Amino acid sequence: MSKISLALITKNEQENIQICLNSIGNLIDEIVVVDTGSTDRTLEILEKQPNVMLYQFEWTNDFSDARNYAINQCTGD
Repeated sequence: MSKISLALITKNEQENIQICLNSIGNLIDEIVVVDTGSTDRTLEILEKQPNVMLYQFEWTNDFSDARNYAINQCTGD
């Protein structure tokens, strides 16, 4: 059976992250979140989620670096 991973890149998304996580419900087997330097409550919200694997990534001014890092953290198909 396939395992579905979702990779998200965040920065200061406290207003939206819970809505996003709620909208996917039980459709995803693994949620990988790569944060690029939030200074609001985004990290606090994510740390309370039992199904989220949270990683910190220093922003390099290149979205593809963050995207590739996030994809490399995923274990799903």
